[in-house]
Amino acid sequence: MTELAEPATSFIELENVHKTYKLGEHVVNALRGATLSLKRGEFTALVGTSGSGKSTLLNMVGCIDDPDLGSVMVEGVDVTKLDDDSRSRLRNQKIGFIFQSFNLVPVLDVFENVELPLLINDKFSRAEERRDHVLGAIEDVGLKEFGHHLPDKLSGGQRQRVAIARALASDPLLVLADEPTANLDSKTTHMIVDLMYDLNEKRKVTFFFSTHDEKLMSRVARIVHINDGVVEG
Repeated sequence: MTELAEPATSFIELENVHKTYKLGEHVVNALRGATLSLKRGEFTALVGTSGSGKSTLLNMVGCIDDPDLGSVMVEGVDVTKLDDDSRSRLRNQKIGFIFQSFNLVPVLDVFENVELPLLINDKFSRAEERRDHVLGAIEDVGLKEFGHHLPDKLSGGQRQRVAIARALASDPLLVLADEPTANLDSKTTHMIVDLMYDLNEKRKVTFFFSTHDEKLMSRVARIVHINDGVVEG
């Protein structure tokens, strides 16, 4: 197994990343030399039209997909050169994910859903330590009294808060979110935006998320635009 290098000064660096997909007989150039740098503690929005490459770029940053060309560096480690086990370990220990569809397991309660990724994380082999991290994350998102509720007993906003708690429970350095407020009403969106911003300030976790939401974009210090697979800012 390839060993992970010690953390370097840089955090996330994508350099000249290209990615193509085949859809039937068609070739889709999802990324065309995308270059991006993310610093620790940033609260950054990724903005672009449908088909501009947002999801592919998030997948690259999250070490979910491989580029056809270019490098993806996480704390000085080129993840494209890691074997599958090392890359999974890096992703599991350093990156949290929030999905617009929540992706909660319906037969597990709030506590169990938040605990789930910790069960495969080497940092949390002790049950007592897992419990403390799960309870802390649940409390941070304001769901302390809902630990034993199943997802179908929660509102959409509460489910998204569970998803945020799950992403934060492992103390990641980076949280990625794909349209985190897309399925929420205006009132709930305000609450989720405030929550994400407060957690960024409190935990100093880097947030990088795609969005079309003006409320969310108005809170960020930096907006990265992507157009036809090219990062423009």
